[in-house]
Amino acid sequence: MNKEDTAYKSIGEVAKLLNLINQKDGKPNTHTIRFWETEFKQLKPKKLSGNRRYYDQNAVSILKKIKYLLKEKGLTINGAKKILDNPNFIKLDENKKNSISVDSKRIKNKLMNISNIIKDIKKIK
Repeated sequence: MNKEDTAYKSIGEVAKLLNLINQKDGKPNTHTIRFWETEFKQLKPKKLSGNRRYYDQNAVSILKKIKYLLKEKGLTINGAKKILDNPNFIKLDENKKNSISVDSKRIKNKLMNISNIIKDIKKIK
């Protein structure tokens, strides 16, 4: 892990990282992140001089999850809160890659079984 991964990021850097960019002027939509801070208790950026916000890797990870739930899955704020408040959510997310590979193997096996059954049925006709 290099320094860039562990360093605090400004709100503008995080907005760019999350691709929260205004389509008209190309500027980062930092207001979205500030709004999410008011709605999600998990977000607590470090505030330094001039009330500037800085985010560690944990906060960036939470913001990525929030964006995914709201923008990609289409959940409401309350729906996303319920998921993030669930202690099992983090565990599921951390094991996501492992569960996907296990699920894909299971699905592939089931498809092979179905394919074999179809072949057997065709032989009977």
